[in-house]
Amino acid sequence: MVTKNSKHKKTCPNGHIYYKSSDCPVCPVCEKETTPTSGFLSLVSAPAKRALEGAGINSLKQLSKKTKKELLALHGLGPASIPVLEKELQANGLSFDETKHSINNH
Repeated sequence: MVTKNSKHKKTCPNGHIYYKSSDCPVCPVCEKETTPTSGFLSLVSAPAKRALEGAGINSLKQLSKKTKKELLALHGLGPASIPVLEKELQANGLSFDETKHSINNH
């Protein structure tokens, strides 16, 4: 069990004080305040949400322009997110872009 004493005290740019045992700079207070309550970003984990937002993917249309492989290359987005995102795309008449092919596949 990690105790408060083994964690490092941190302060985010917004002034929130929190403790973490890792070097992760994400403030849990800010993260909770920015967590969406609806839409596809509300269905995935916080790291996956940050990965998608960091890649400029904020809509299902933008998401549908990516392949599963491209998404899995994003730091923070793992295989567990793909079925969730795929289901949301399908519910909206969309799908991942599977038309992109690597030039090495020839």
